[in-house]
Amino acid sequence: MDRQAVSAELLAVIVAMVDDQPCVLTLGAVPRLPAGPLMPGHRSLQAATRAWVEEQTGRRLGYLEQLYTFVDLDVAQATPRSLSVSYLGLTTPTADTGIGGWRAWYDLMPWEDTRPGTGLLEARITPSILAWAESDPVQAAERRQRCAITFGLAGQPWQTDLALQRYELLYEVGLVPESPAAWRLPEAQLVPGERMVGDHRRVLATGLARLRAKIQYRPVVFELMAQEFTLRQLQDCLEALAGKAVHTQNFRRLVEQQALVEETGAMDASTGGRPARLYRFRREILQQRHAAGTKLPTTRGR
Repeated sequence: MDRQAVSAELLAVIVAMVDDQPCVLTLGAVPRLPAGPLMPGHRSLQAATRAWVEEQTGRRLGYLEQLYTFVDLDVAQATPRSLSVSYLGLTTPTADTGIGGWRAWYDLMPWEDTRPGTGLLEARITPSILAWAESDPVQAAERRQRCAITFGLAGQPWQTDLALQRYELLYEVGLVPESPAAWRLPEAQLVPGERMVGDHRRVLATGLARLRAKIQYRPVVFELMAQEFTLRQLQDCLEALAGKAVHTQNFRRLVEQQALVEETGAMDASTGGRPARLYRFRREILQQRHAAGTKLPTTRGR
């Protein structure tokens, strides 16, 4: 029995907060994620990912978890099968990222930012996807429902962790340039957003969805924060990650109920107004990463 060789590529979605915006570490003029093959000397897939990220970007990673694995089965028999394994890593930025650089993920996927003042969904996306839904009378009802659930239309809530489903719907409709169906539309009708190499923007959407889901039940956000911070800075970080606003009083009440933070006794006077109390994550939270997460309270608007 012939055994077909399998090649493995490792992709890393490395996230940090840079200038109060969630960013992803990329390489190249046309952005791509740090990637590399699994080599015989690597002890594990995770060790290989850490090694490649450090070699390509100069970054040593802390938090890292596997996202998904994809096997390409549609290849000729003589061609090695391709195995792609992606990881999500969280870190804090430094001035030097080697040959890599930070790109704001809303420059890559601007439709995921629904905070007040964006307007992309209403102006560009909703009309296009609804026109696509109605273009097939047989599937119109099913398509309308899918659009409503995925993009929070027709009274449906906006679900932050459906980032992958939103990208895949835009891809299917042909609203992103990497889609084979994009030729049907004038370039001006395509959704804004910087294209990435290959399917790396899909991998990014997967990482974004995982992180948004995870901050609902685990306090991984501390991996992205400074050691000391104000409650306003913590809220700003969560809002930026989720791409939506939260109710300030509900947010603070929830943080207190979960006992996530403790006061340091110091004040932050850099805000230009009344000095704000500085907090840090409680030692127990840092030691027990499976504790309750920073759930997002009721949102304002979408």
